[in-house]
Amino acid sequence: MTATAPSVRRPPSARLPLGDRVAAAVLERVLGGLEGGTLAVTLPDGSVRRFGSGPAAEIVLHTPGLLRRIATRPKLALGESYAAGEWSSPDLVRLLELLFANAEEAAGRHPGLRRLADARPRLGGRGGLLAARRNIAYHYDLGNDLFELFLDGTMTYSCAVFAREDEPLVWAQRRKLRRVCERLELGPDDHLLEIGCGWGGLALVAAGEYGARVTGVTISAAQAELARRRVAEAGLENRVEIVERDLRELHGRYTKIASVEMVEALGEPLLRGFFRVCERVLEPGGKLLVQSILIPDRRFDRYRRSPDWIERYVFPGCLVPSLGALVGAAADGSRLSVDGIEEIGPHYAETLRRWREAFLGRLDDVRRLGYDERFVRTWDFYLASCEAGFRTRMLRDAQIVWSR
Repeated sequence: MTATAPSVRRPPSARLPLGDRVAAAVLERVLGGLEGGTLAVTLPDGSVRRFGSGPAAEIVLHTPGLLRRIATRPKLALGESYAAGEWSSPDLVRLLELLFANAEEAAGRHPGLRRLADARPRLGGRGGLLAARRNIAYHYDLGNDLFELFLDGTMTYSCAVFAREDEPLVWAQRRKLRRVCERLELGPDDHLLEIGCGWGGLALVAAGEYGARVTGVTISAAQAELARRRVAEAGLENRVEIVERDLRELHGRYTKIASVEMVEALGEPLLRGFFRVCERVLEPGGKLLVQSILIPDRRFDRYRRSPDWIERYVFPGCLVPSLGALVGAAADGSRLSVDGIEEIGPHYAETLRRWREAFLGRLDDVRRLGYDERFVRTWDFYLASCEAGFRTRMLRDAQIVWSR
């Protein structure tokens, strides 16, 4: 359904300055043709313009900042402007869902803005070992106290698998961790290598419930510290070793390998190397499971050309692969064979909703940890935009098993 003509409510005495009227014209051009819902835009002068038809979403512009940013930094504008406090919405996820659902069509209607958005090249990836550690520390070494505020008791920072929407998050995360172990056919005779072990959730399940020996590797000092403490508290020090090591420094032999939502942090240049390392350390007949967030293949080529807001402000050096790019990297970098693929992305929207609800419910504690309002708004937008991405299927998540 095509957009209806914008409706306007303007106070008699209010009038935007010339520059802001130009910016508003940009907004009308960008939102022309909006489908799948109505977007009500309250401008700084109090006037309201509506685009599209159907279920409503709302954005309130406190300053003209967003409009100006769209004209100069379209790929980063929405998140940068939200973090700066230039706009708000009574339902941020619903607003982002509507915008994301229209993103591809809007880019096709406005090739000039699309070229501008793609004009900022992605400058490499994680690069060397020091750059890799710096990029990981930027996010994961924010402080274990911060992550404990919104993660469940397993301290699992990846997609859960729900049996029903209202079940506790901790149950859904344990189900996911057990599913990883079962898809690897893990048992007491196995030595599991976990690449990107986080705070030790999978290692505790693999050793405690399946009897496996586990070597968990991370390059986050904060994660390693807490993971070792949790292993000791569970009495599993004789079964689990947590080491700080880059994947390029791995050695030894393992019967099984798991890597849960770590490959996104590698950047495109290191994907093939990841699979080369896995093949080198995996015993013949062994299995590798990779759980990864995915970009749809049709969007990957454009996405990979320039950094988006999440790479710029949340996960430096990251690049979410497409399924084709991930499977292709494995084929180019190793002789591993795909055994199976399971899509679990629909569960991620609910996982993110729970994280955001918990984060926003603990803002007093977040601030007591020393984080300012820009940080709060950055993380609010990050969690909301990811939830909207999975709800609109702009993002996927899959568990892929390879064998050697």
